[in-house]
Amino acid sequence: MANPPTPDTGEEMETVTSADGTEIAFERTGGGPPLVLVHGTTADRTRWEPVRPAFEASFTVYAIDRRGRGESGDADDYALEREAEDVAAVVDRIDEPAVLLGHSYGALVSLEAALRTDNVRSLVLYEPAFPVGDGEITPEETLAEMEALLEAGENEAALVLLFEEIAELPPAELDALRSAPNWPARVAAAHTILRESLAENEYEFDAARFADLTVPTVLLTGSESPQILDDATRAVDKALPNSRIVTFDGHGHAAMNTAPDRFVDEVLAFVQGLQ
Repeated sequence: MANPPTPDTGEEMETVTSADGTEIAFERTGGGPPLVLVHGTTADRTRWEPVRPAFEASFTVYAIDRRGRGESGDADDYALEREAEDVAAVVDRIDEPAVLLGHSYGALVSLEAALRTDNVRSLVLYEPAFPVGDGEITPEETLAEMEALLEAGENEAALVLLFEEIAELPPAELDALRSAPNWPARVAAAHTILRESLAENEYEFDAARFADLTVPTVLLTGSESPQILDDATRAVDKALPNSRIVTFDGHGHAAMNTAPDRFVDEVLAFVQGLQ
């Protein structure tokens, strides 16, 4: 299947080869210490456009297209572990330790990637998506509804269902996403929703695996986000030996859209506080 189209930002893409041979593309812009950006489900590197220009003033930004979208390749066999290897491959390509910032499913991938590379300076994780206890990120009935919509070619309806039922985005935020230039690319990437939702649901968070992950970490969460994402955020904070939580009061799962200035300020304050 061809990858979904991505809006042209005018920048040249670079690639690395992941552990399974898949080519992973990223866009390098700005100047300064490295900051690697890992987007969530259905998105691509252009997801970061509301905040990337501000980051470019302080960092060399590496914005990844995760496998199956944008300029990156894909493979028949899918697993969250392959995604973690993809991110680790990009991080290892950089000649100095990087700040690794991930959102939602991308935050979970980034957390796993940090176990697979020694080149991470610090972590910024915005609501890593995985179930805590007996819960599910995406209930089985919602998965079945999404699958039916996708099989019927109703990609946009499946995407809207994800944002309304799982991310719990209010109508104004959803409207803002639908009016963004990268919405067609999100719709085209809707076929990846099922595999990532299944991977989230099946993920078993083992706190002991992260006991030695001592890199400084800030966990971002929104006061209006779904409870299950807040639970996951707090589970990671409890497991990591060097982490803290920052809450975006009055915002939900997409503060880079709804509060971009504050989002950038929190990341900059965290990184600069490490110097």
